[in-house]
Amino acid sequence: MVRLKDRYLLVNIVYADIPPGQKGTVPDLLLYNQPTLGELRPQTILKGIRSQVNALFGDCGSGSVERSLQVKYLSTATSTFILRISRAHYRLVWAALTFMDRLPVKDGRPCIFRVVRVSGTIRKVEEEAIRRAKLLVLAAKDEMAGKASSDALNALFRGGKDSARNLALVTDDHDDAEMGEGEVSDG
Repeated sequence: MVRLKDRYLLVNIVYADIPPGQKGTVPDLLLYNQPTLGELRPQTILKGIRSQVNALFGDCGSGSVERSLQVKYLSTATSTFILRISRAHYRLVWAALTFMDRLPVKDGRPCIFRVVRVSGTIRKVEEEAIRRAKLLVLAAKDEMAGKASSDALNALFRGGKDSARNLALVTDDHDDAEMGEGEVSDG
């Protein structure tokens, strides 16, 4: 028995265009993370992704993702959805989402599809979606109260001190042969 291995992609829809008249009244964080209004359904998302995969990768790419691509969760309130795709082809879908610049509905708004998390289990993706929704609410409350919301924003975007601390650059100035590491001995 062969187990089919899938990947789950957590995707946020970020709106880059700000409607006129809302710039000063609503915090910027909420302007970019607006609820998705209109006719966005799982079927329209799948249709848009499949057409973008076909445009980028042709019939081969389209056939690769056709059977395993599925929308497992869609929240128009948080502009978030979860996709399931086979492990071998999730990068094709990720690339297609990167190149999509509008909602796949009639007269769709300009937006950015941001892949936030890729995981092998839907449980971890759901936990990340809940964590991000909580952090977004906290950051919006802090911004409305006039506080600096850098801690919540840094946690939301994984920036700040934590990301600098997690990055490391290892340089190797020595040649492996000089150090005696390139030779293999039998005993």
